[in-house]
Amino acid sequence: MRYTSDQSKNVATRSAEPRAPTRELELSMSSRHGVSQSETRDATALPVALSDVEAARDRIRGAVLNTDFDHSRTLSEMVGAEVWLKFENLQFTASFKERGALNRLLQLSPAESARGVIAMSAGNHAQGVAYHARRLAIPAVIVMPEGTPTVKVENTRHHGAEVIVTGPTLEDAAAFAKATSEKRGLYFVHPYDDPAVIAGQGTLALEMLQSQPDLDVLVVPIGGGGLISGIAVAAKALKPDIEIVGVEAALYPSMWNRIRGENLPVGGDTLAEGIAVKIPGVLTEKIVRALVDEIVLVSEAALERAVALLIGIEKTVVEGAGAAGLAAVLSNPARFAGRKLGLLLCGGNIDTRLLASVLTREQAREGRLSRVVIDIPDQPGQLAKVSGVIGAAGANIIEVYHQRVFTDLPAKGTELHLVIETRDRAHLEATLDGLKARGYEATVKGGPVGGR
Repeated sequence: MRYTSDQSKNVATRSAEPRAPTRELELSMSSRHGVSQSETRDATALPVALSDVEAARDRIRGAVLNTDFDHSRTLSEMVGAEVWLKFENLQFTASFKERGALNRLLQLSPAESARGVIAMSAGNHAQGVAYHARRLAIPAVIVMPEGTPTVKVENTRHHGAEVIVTGPTLEDAAAFAKATSEKRGLYFVHPYDDPAVIAGQGTLALEMLQSQPDLDVLVVPIGGGGLISGIAVAAKALKPDIEIVGVEAALYPSMWNRIRGENLPVGGDTLAEGIAVKIPGVLTEKIVRALVDEIVLVSEAALERAVALLIGIEKTVVEGAGAAGLAAVLSNPARFAGRKLGLLLCGGNIDTRLLASVLTREQAREGRLSRVVIDIPDQPGQLAKVSGVIGAAGANIIEVYHQRVFTDLPAKGTELHLVIETRDRAHLEATLDGLKARGYEATVKGGPVGGR
């Protein structure tokens, strides 16, 4: 395996021959590194088996949707692979987390159900537990870390749970939840490190392979590891040669670190807060070591692009974690070329303000929305002249203001700041050429980090 010395990019490839890293694929590796083949494939020693997943399927049937698993012709053409999308963002709580939460709740004893449950979550597990606890008349307390998107907090309250927002991190919220569990005698429903939760998440693999038995690769987001663990258990049992690829946000390489014994930095503000887990599960680590073929890390720019493309192409809203699988494929299409891929759109709970920002930033990256600064004489009619040139080029002015104070121009000059909308980068360049042909000095300023 080859590593670059640039730790800010954190790029690793599996190729024995040097090759240029892609812009957005930040890390990729075999997650079986350092594990013997016998240890890797000893599924009998794992805490969850195919029979557990099949039992979970029967247990939750009718209460959780068997969501659509559809072929995306456009995305397939873009990446040179056959892309199938599992729309878990269409569950009632807009997340796959309902599966594991319900499977655990249905196995509580009458006494445990009467006392109630407690869970800690950044949002989706919280909603899954709260919703199904209310259906089953089980009292529920949900502990959520500070900074959890408002939409997830309010949706959880809407489902009737007692919500406590505390702690700067998920781990702090977990510590509070466990202490409260002991104090109040509540059953603690772990979001990922619980055999029943893992088995519930694994029902996704049963549905995908029933629909498309000839899938070559499943690309699965990793937070604490419950989703990929359940899927890997079921998929490898049904089809041993299927490849399981896990995806983490580059800011949160927690499972990567655990498997590799490395210490890459973990933390930061990620779009994929649903998989922003600093400490993965003990049970899930064991399953990932045994059954997951590779882990890749993706950049924030890749996550943003995937969220925007899913809205633009598939007309479906996903959160950052839900777009992680597509982000990995878009970042390194050669890795998946010619294969039949199953991608999970595992959640759709994204704050609307954040979503608007992601879409606007993507427009800027594509050259469809640009901030242009033009030096003009501070004279009447100049704005009209500039507007005429831009209009003749077929571009649209979104915002406009003059900067007369904070500029190095002479006192009789001013900077005209415009935000303009164009079809693409080529149209932007043609518009700038039109301005320059009329004698205006026009410069494009700024833009999102990670623009292509």
